[in-house]
Amino acid sequence: MTSPASAPQGRVTRADIEAKFREIQAPVDTGVESGREIGKVVAVVGAVVVVGFAYLMGRRHGRKKRTIVEIKRV
Repeated sequence: MTSPASAPQGRVTRADIEAKFREIQAPVDTGVESGREIGKVVAVVGAVVVVGFAYLMGRRHGRKKRTIVEIKRV
């Protein structure tokens, strides 16, 4: 139940609604911005991991199938 102090004292105007919306929206915008920053960091780290993994697998593949050529003089 609401207390009498927080009850509206008259008609609710458009300005009241907009002010309350801005009050609610400010923390949400801050959270979204920090989420975007975290997303960018995760994307960069993921790209580095994928490139590193591809590099290491390529090196391993090259070592595994390396041909050894032996030349003997007669």
